[in-house]
Amino acid sequence: MSRPVTLFTGQWADLPLEKLAQKVCDWGYDGLELACWGDHFEVDRALSEDGYLQSRWDILNKYNLKCFAISTHLVGQCVGDHPIDERHKGILPSRIWGDGNPEGVRQRAAEEVKNTARAAAQFGVKVVNGFTGSKIWHVLAGFPPVPPQMIEDGYRDFADRWNPILDVFDEVGVRYALEVHPSEIAYDFWTTQRTLEAVNRRPAFGINFDPSHLYWQMVDPVAFVHEFGNRIYHAHVKESVRNLNGRNGILSSHLPFGDYRRGWDFVSPGRGGVPFEQVFRALNQVGYDGPLSVEWEDNNMNRDQGAPEALQLVRSLDLTPSNVAFDAAFASKK
Repeated sequence: MSRPVTLFTGQWADLPLEKLAQKVCDWGYDGLELACWGDHFEVDRALSEDGYLQSRWDILNKYNLKCFAISTHLVGQCVGDHPIDERHKGILPSRIWGDGNPEGVRQRAAEEVKNTARAAAQFGVKVVNGFTGSKIWHVLAGFPPVPPQMIEDGYRDFADRWNPILDVFDEVGVRYALEVHPSEIAYDFWTTQRTLEAVNRRPAFGINFDPSHLYWQMVDPVAFVHEFGNRIYHAHVKESVRNLNGRNGILSSHLPFGDYRRGWDFVSPGRGGVPFEQVFRALNQVGYDGPLSVEWEDNNMNRDQGAPEALQLVRSLDLTPSNVAFDAAFASKK
């Protein structure tokens, strides 16, 4: 069988979970990757209210949907980010933002991610996807000149903050999958390698593979799968396109998504440059058998058109791995 296809609910958090579940069922998806915002999966309620977790399963079961992962991108971002500012206030619950003191925000975010592991375990899900934030992303431009020790301190800060969190993941039997992404401690090939090394490649920490973020950086997502395949714990189907016409730059000029002047943008799967069939073949070759989760983002397309179209793309391109070599039929029967 081909892999189950799910929809990540992060971009649909304005809809109640039941309304979204009904849509997704009608389109033919196999399940949902539940975001820990909106009313889709609320970690504080999951750990404090009897019956809350069952209420999530009741909705999923009603529409014959499965769940293989939950996602805490917004809170995870705030564990290790620097600086902490009004951007973070805009994505956090007030109970985690508190008085806005940066270190207090980071500490409360870390506790929330630990609780997310506990909630996931109780929910019966083995993977939590998310971000980590980064102490050193803001020095990417390299000017003023960045002392090498500053970079080393950034990876050490990541390890110091995330190892205690990963201890809880180990305790409850859940794994954390970082979405390799600009603004994170790992955003491309080499920073992913360095990030894994920073936590001694402990099994609790792996990758939520999303080819769209690699493609616009001109990093080969297929080569990435072959290099890091044994650490891919979850996979997103998200698409990007490069619009480098001599005026548009790869840094996107502080322009919003959807603006034609951007050097790259997110588009509905199948409408950009990610070589999805090659990606799916590579995932087969490294033994990934988890879900393919559509993360739909396209500011110039209606999502009710894009999400079912994306499902059909995945269905048409995902391949069931062969259990026999085609040229085996040529062998002599003698």
